[in-house]
Amino acid sequence: MTDQLVALLEESRRRGFLGPGPVEDHLDHARAFAVAAGRAPGRALDLGAGGGLPGLVLAAIEWPSTRWVFLDAQLRRTTFLQEAVEELGLADRVEVVTARAEEFGRLPERRSAHDLVVSRSFGPPAVTVECAAPLLAVGGVLVVSEPPSGDAASRWPTDGLAMCGAGPVATVVVEAAAGRTAHLVRIDQVERCDERYPRRVGIPAKRPLFT
Repeated sequence: MTDQLVALLEESRRRGFLGPGPVEDHLDHARAFAVAAGRAPGRALDLGAGGGLPGLVLAAIEWPSTRWVFLDAQLRRTTFLQEAVEELGLADRVEVVTARAEEFGRLPERRSAHDLVVSRSFGPPAVTVECAAPLLAVGGVLVVSEPPSGDAASRWPTDGLAMCGAGPVATVVVEAAAGRTAHLVRIDQVERCDERYPRRVGIPAKRPLFT
C-alpha cells in the first residue's frame, strides 16, 4: 500500500498539486495528523484536499475504518483524488466532493457531521476555522498544519475561534523519521458553530473574522 501511495503522490506532484521535497517527507508529515488528532474518528473531512495530503495517507494507512470526505473546489484536483481513491480501493468509504467550502458548509446534512477536519494548506487561520467549524460535531477536532516559526496563539486567537464555537488552540509537534518534525495545531469544537457561518463564497477571505 505504501509503495502504491508514494507513486500516487509522485503523480500528484507531476500534475502540480504537491510542493517540493521528498514524497516520503510529505507522507511522514501527513501521518503526524493522526498523532495530533489522538484517536481514530468515525467521520472525517479533508478541507482543501488538493493533492491528497493528508487525507489519502490517513485514509489508506492510519485509519482503515474511518469514513471520509475529500473536499476541494478545483475539478482538476478532485479528478485526481477520485482516481487515487479508486486505485487504492477506498471508494467504499471515501467521498470526493467538488465544491466551495462556504457552500458545502451551508448544507444541512453536512453541518456538525464530522468528528475530525484536517487541513494542510487551505488558507489563513480565520478562513480555515470559519469553513471547518460548521462541519464539526461538538467534541470534534480541527487539526491544521502550522509553520514551524509561527506563533500559534497569535495566529489563532482564542476570541476569534470562539466566534465559531471553537476552543483555544493547542500546538502539537510530532517527531518524524530522520530527525524531521511536523508542526500542527489542534482545536476542539466546544459548541455548535453559529448558523451565520460560513459566510458567502469569498467573504471569509475578504473580511476575515480575525487577523
